[in-house]
Amino acid sequence: MPTLAELYSRVRRNHGLEHATIHLLSQRHPDIFLAGHSDPEGFWLLGDVPTEEVEAAVQEALERLHKGEHRLAIHPGCGTNYLVSGGLAALAGALAMLGAGRRWRDKLDRVPLAIMFGTVALMFSQPLGFLLQEKVTTSGTPEGLEVVKVMPSRRGKMTAHRVLTRG
Repeated sequence: MPTLAELYSRVRRNHGLEHATIHLLSQRHPDIFLAGHSDPEGFWLLGDVPTEEVEAAVQEALERLHKGEHRLAIHPGCGTNYLVSGGLAALAGALAMLGAGRRWRDKLDRVPLAIMFGTVALMFSQPLGFLLQEKVTTSGTPEGLEVVKVMPSRRGKMTAHRVLTRG
């Protein structure tokens, strides 16, 4: 049975491969919505892309990561970025309301401060989100990761592919 550290490493490496694959497919299909979700066994790729293209992109992404293109593992549309942005904006709004009175008018008077704090929080969230991806949620170093299988699937009207990995 794998340890928690081994599972975490697998998720990070699969997440990096997922992002690298999405980067490559997005370049080839800029008008198609793509999303993914990683786990220790691989990742799901959502988007209306033919299976052959997904297979080719996954293999190319893995090769490029192995050759040192580690930045492919970082993606601006990652959920990590959204969580950091939302968390910092919420914290900024809460801080702006500290000490506001109980009346609605007191709270409304703080709205400009909340907007300013939220804006500053969002300015810091993007570089922090990328840093957290790099250090915590993804890995651009696939080590012994290899692709086992790419399986197409339908999720309602959405095309999905399950990419299984090992290593």
